[in-house]
Amino acid sequence: MLTSSNSTQVIQSRLIAKEGDESTYELFIGPQHPSSGHMRFIVRLDGDIIVSVDPDIGYVHRTMEKLAEGREVIKSIPLLERLTIIDSHNVTLGLVMSLEKLLDVEPPPRALYLRTLLSEINRIASHLYGMGIAGIMLNHSTMFMWAFGDREVWIQLAEDLSGARLTHTYSIPGGVRRDLPQDFPVRAEKAIRYMEKRLNDYMDIFLNNPQVRSRYEGIGILKKNEASSLGIVGPNLRASGVKYDARIAEGYAAYSDVEFEVPIREEGDSLARMLVRVEEIKQSMSIIRQVLAKMPQGPIFAEKYSRLLPPPLREQVLKTGRIKFPGIFTSLKLPEGDVVARVEMGHGEIFYHVTGSGMTKPYRLRVVTPSFRNVILFRYLMPGHRFMDFPAIYGSLDYFPPEGDR
Repeated sequence: MLTSSNSTQVIQSRLIAKEGDESTYELFIGPQHPSSGHMRFIVRLDGDIIVSVDPDIGYVHRTMEKLAEGREVIKSIPLLERLTIIDSHNVTLGLVMSLEKLLDVEPPPRALYLRTLLSEINRIASHLYGMGIAGIMLNHSTMFMWAFGDREVWIQLAEDLSGARLTHTYSIPGGVRRDLPQDFPVRAEKAIRYMEKRLNDYMDIFLNNPQVRSRYEGIGILKKNEASSLGIVGPNLRASGVKYDARIAEGYAAYSDVEFEVPIREEGDSLARMLVRVEEIKQSMSIIRQVLAKMPQGPIFAEKYSRLLPPPLREQVLKTGRIKFPGIFTSLKLPEGDVVARVEMGHGEIFYHVTGSGMTKPYRLRVVTPSFRNVILFRYLMPGHRFMDFPAIYGSLDYFPPEGDR
């Protein structure tokens, strides 16, 4: 079995295959949902050795940026949630933070803690989705069914908090839409204790399984300097020894008030990427416990906007702890200026650049997703490996095609 330790030599000793090159043959994978979304891979093989891989994205491209520029900015939140419905709060939190910078509004402390709570619930659910997909890629149906079944525990918590199963539209400029349910801490603690035991089961049946480890260890190695120079983000970056996390770098929401480790590994192979996600789930559960223990009292919405509500609606908000959406925000005008924001999703860092021009619609809304940043790894890591290593590397990257297409 070839490994990435000699894949560089293989690449250097071969010319990248071109169309019509009779020394190799092409294999088309997809675009009919080959894994976690519609995309196509053009794989060129010399026997069963991968010579090159071209990821052909765009099959679920929905012009998200252009659509966001044609409507009131508040309506971009439920729109952009569809980029990554498995991590829908983290994917839009950067947008909300950008708008708050433009509008010069600061959410109250309780709202920041509630944002952190849902972000970590989403992170766990996102990692379980990716681990389940990685399992079925290796024909390990038990891992697939267990991870997707356990993901429902966290989806239910997200629904209890936000009122929606997948697309929560929870964070809005100035705060969040709903307050914490009274019995939520009890249910969250029950979910955490359950998940702590299940992670041990995952290790036993999957990641410590000799057959699985033989498919992952030494496969798809991404070196530390390569990960940095390629601009890779998220667990794929941290599994190569780079200790970078936007939650630490930016200190947004309540992350500066809680203690957690940023898991890293030095191996940079497929196994390391999977193990980093397991450790991140553990850290997310620790953050959830801290957030619930330290949750401050107070409003969930900035007073600056509460004053704009008519008295009956203001009283209803204070009584129920829920913000009507989109409500007052449809007529909200963005001041002129440019702002940026970064948020750590389950897949990695997402970047927003919003330009306001004094209108209700943004002049420009740019979003760079982690899957789009990581898609280059298909082309970079695959050559030199045998074709049977393709699904192992793919699963370890946790690439989500709808997020990459934008």
